[in-house]
Amino acid sequence: MILAIDAGNTRIKWGLHDGSAWKTLGAIATSGSPTLSQALRLALPAEKVIASNVAGAKVRADIARCMGAGAEITFIQSESRQLGVENGYRDPGQLGTDRWAALIAAHHAGERGHKLVVNAGTALTIDALTADGYFLGGLIVPGPALMRHSLDRGTAGLRLTDGTLQDFPGSTPDAITSGAIQAAAGAVERLAHLMAARGCPPGRIILSGGAAAEIAGCLPIPTTLHQNLVLDGLLLIARNS
Repeated sequence: MILAIDAGNTRIKWGLHDGSAWKTLGAIATSGSPTLSQALRLALPAEKVIASNVAGAKVRADIARCMGAGAEITFIQSESRQLGVENGYRDPGQLGTDRWAALIAAHHAGERGHKLVVNAGTALTIDALTADGYFLGGLIVPGPALMRHSLDRGTAGLRLTDGTLQDFPGSTPDAITSGAIQAAAGAVERLAHLMAARGCPPGRIILSGGAAAEIAGCLPIPTTLHQNLVLDGLLLIARNS
């Protein structure tokens, strides 16, 4: 039984894997990390616990506190090479561990060939992965919700209201919603073009994150939704460590 924990900017997500499938999946808001031990009570104890944390020292301490005395937890670090993936960052440790786990999972997923690994959450991360496992680099931009909130906070006349995606928006709410989604999709498309110019055109996008469904229909190449991508990467790392 392996417990994998993915602590991100907005949510802490976890899964308990029994060796063949995810037996339990759950999530709480990252702001609720002090209550994590209660949320995990049905998933503990586990034979092995592995975590990715990009939410800071306090959240890391709250996660470690859940394990109890004597229990061990591995917080992963982004490596230069691991499980067939080579990290193209100048400083490999600077790459977010959630992105690293996602790249490992995407490389071992069924889809072969060059691909883009996209997580659409509070931030939108777009990572270029070649067929042989080389991580070329990636982009980080605000996710669609954060783009909308920035207009609400930073302008006098553009209030945050619900809109719908339209090709040619005819109202301000639709213009804000459509602009945020199209901007996110445009960043993905731009990196796809740059990969093609590099001689490794992506044949597929591996997409995860809370805003995945929102942008999936606007993406330029075939897309696979994979909501447990980071957890699957953590599982692979745990099984091979």
